[in-house]
Amino acid sequence: MQSFDHRKYRPFEPVSIPDRTWPEQTITSAPIWASVDLRDGNQALVEPMTVEQKKEFFKLLVDVGFKEIEVGFPAASQLDFDFVRWLIEENQVPDDVYIQVLTQARPELIARTYESLKGAKKAVVHVYNSTSKTQREQVFRLDKDGIKAIAVNGAKCVMEHAHQHPETEWVFQYSPESFTGTETDFAVEVCDAVIDVWQPSPEKKCIINLPATVEVTTPNRFADQIEYFCRNVKRRDSIIVSLHTHNDRGCGVAAAELGLMAGADRIEGTLLGNGERTGNMDVVTMAMNMYSQGVDPKLALGDMDRIVSVVQSCTQLPVHPRHPYAGELVFTAFSGSHQDAIKKCLANQTDDKPWDVAYLPIDPRDVGRSYQEVIRVNSQSGKGGMAYALEQEYGLALPRWLQVEFSPIVQKFAEEDGGVVEAAEMKELFEKSFMTASFPYRLGKYELSKADRDSVTAELIGTDGPVKVTGTGNGALSAFSAALGEQFGIRVDIVQYQEHALTVGSDAQAIAYVQANIDGQRFNGVAIDSDIVSASIQAVLATVNQCLASK
Repeated sequence: MQSFDHRKYRPFEPVSIPDRTWPEQTITSAPIWASVDLRDGNQALVEPMTVEQKKEFFKLLVDVGFKEIEVGFPAASQLDFDFVRWLIEENQVPDDVYIQVLTQARPELIARTYESLKGAKKAVVHVYNSTSKTQREQVFRLDKDGIKAIAVNGAKCVMEHAHQHPETEWVFQYSPESFTGTETDFAVEVCDAVIDVWQPSPEKKCIINLPATVEVTTPNRFADQIEYFCRNVKRRDSIIVSLHTHNDRGCGVAAAELGLMAGADRIEGTLLGNGERTGNMDVVTMAMNMYSQGVDPKLALGDMDRIVSVVQSCTQLPVHPRHPYAGELVFTAFSGSHQDAIKKCLANQTDDKPWDVAYLPIDPRDVGRSYQEVIRVNSQSGKGGMAYALEQEYGLALPRWLQVEFSPIVQKFAEEDGGVVEAAEMKELFEKSFMTASFPYRLGKYELSKADRDSVTAELIGTDGPVKVTGTGNGALSAFSAALGEQFGIRVDIVQYQEHALTVGSDAQAIAYVQANIDGQRFNGVAIDSDIVSASIQAVLATVNQCLASK
């Protein structure tokens, strides 16, 4: 076995704070939330977001309710620069929202940063430099005074440029990068030096952001660092203490929660936790944790399917089915005893009583899910056997989420029939349930084109003749979904998608599976075609046909 020697690592040296008070605190109100999806989240992607994807993501963040949104590092990226200019020149930023941009404490980068922000109504200029012992000694080869001088000069430069643009409401933010790897008293010293430059007041505060750039210890030790900092930093009433935790130890949310209890005011993070290495602090999880305790998180997270759909589309990253609050299966019980307990508790639950249901920390309806997703007459063996038979007999490799949807249909049939369900019967049930792309509408001719965005023009053939639909989006499915939504006055969000080949050779066929949220309801569509794009858009049409039929 490969060498695995724990002795090469040194334990974290905690800050001494024997009279800590944070363990007795309770979170009773939401922090100031700041999204860093478009900057920190974006730089962690294998394929960074396009400008169009950033536009879609920014709209989601505004709709969710973020009032501070870090939109990029414009001095380091032309794409980020252009996106910031688009936000300002096209008046895309609501009057109550601050756009935030990041820059290193270097004069030429600060100047470029302010160039990108020209004409902004409100902006947070976030300047940083590394302060940790490791970076001081091995990267910059500077002593503490040298590191502090970088911070002070950057703070002065930021303030000087702001004075040249009084038409903008400026907020200054400083981060001692790798705060957790910095001696806490030195972090206080550096931040005090920056505060001395900016001279904030209770009426015009600055932000001091303390990043756990790399998570190096347990959340309680991080909370000690935050409480020590809050006790000792200058002008505490004139600064907003912000936290930016990462998830290297899997404790990003816990560290942020304890840091809030230790005195912080503001939290930076990403929706669903995308970020470098193991990720950033997950805003959805932390906000929903508050919500589950009766605290208003001040974020609108009720349309979880839309949040998941946009995040997956823009980041090209899957959301784990067991992701807290947002995952496809987090409210699903397969265990018979769990199902029985949930059913009995739901029978006793009324709207005038506090939520108290076994195994469900929140009401699934609060995030746009339904009880049908919770109470499924299902078992692991039944579901696995059904999936195995369809794949072995017909090559249908059903994705897990469709197995979950189809299994109750098979079980109901079995209970009514009273016998064994053969593979042919399951296939017939499957086609009847999900392969509905021919009534009330079937797909005729269609054309796809690609410029800044994908666009589709398609002919739908119904009982009253053909109907022409058009739409645009990020990809063929997004464009076709928009076209159908426009035609029928509905909203179509693709929640799940999977495809695979059914056969090989010159006459090969492909199958596409789609799950869509249409006006708050889930529908599943499947289609087979020799062309995978045709199969995919017909699968989307199948979901819409089911929706129209249900009405």
